[in-house]
Amino acid sequence: MQIEKTNIQNFLAISDFVSLLNMSSGFLSIICSINHNFELAAILMIIAIMFDSIDGWVARKTNRQDDLGFGKNIDSLSDAISFGAAPAVFIYTTINTTSFALQLIVILISLLIVVCGVLRLTRYNVIADHIKISGFIGFPIPGISLVLATYYLSGLYNSYIALILSIIVSLLMVSNIKYPKFSNMPIITISCILIVLIILPIPTTIYNINVPALILLLFCLYYLISNLIKK
Repeated sequence: MQIEKTNIQNFLAISDFVSLLNMSSGFLSIICSINHNFELAAILMIIAIMFDSIDGWVARKTNRQDDLGFGKNIDSLSDAISFGAAPAVFIYTTINTTSFALQLIVILISLLIVVCGVLRLTRYNVIADHIKISGFIGFPIPGISLVLATYYLSGLYNSYIALILSIIVSLLMVSNIKYPKFSNMPIITISCILIVLIILPIPTTIYNINVPALILLLFCLYYLISNLIKK
């Protein structure tokens, strides 16, 4: 490859801008977490998931030619920020403690999220062209952000339960358990409606419980547990 052909515009495609929107949402979520605006941080993680779910579709619709794997790499790097760093910072900042022991535990669990996320993404990139599988090997990495975001927004958030969930989801991300792709259209449609209800300022709270967030959390936990039981 000649140096003249390494200009960034020679690599970028429309789908890559969608991946960058995913990354930007994750980065802004981190900023919001640092500023203790946890509700917006959670919403931005969900928005990042939305962008991540359509970048492949955009690539196919625009007939993306990616012989060098630029799109795959920018997607993985974006995911590392939105579904690795963002949920890790989120859970660390939501737990306010003066106990050194508990603070150390929170730091280690936050680090576990990042490490498992990077390992999962790297494994996927390595095996993608060598193993044909219709679903996912290990729990999909956006799941950690979806679980923590919907759990917080539901109004039922408990720091200790969040830590336990983070450990379980992180370990399942690097497991060999096979998870099917989301193909149930009624569930996908309902989930999209729930996401819209979460993002838009629509009153959907009953007894301080955000109903759409709770339902979406239950969907995600069902997907996680049901496939774990089938193993």
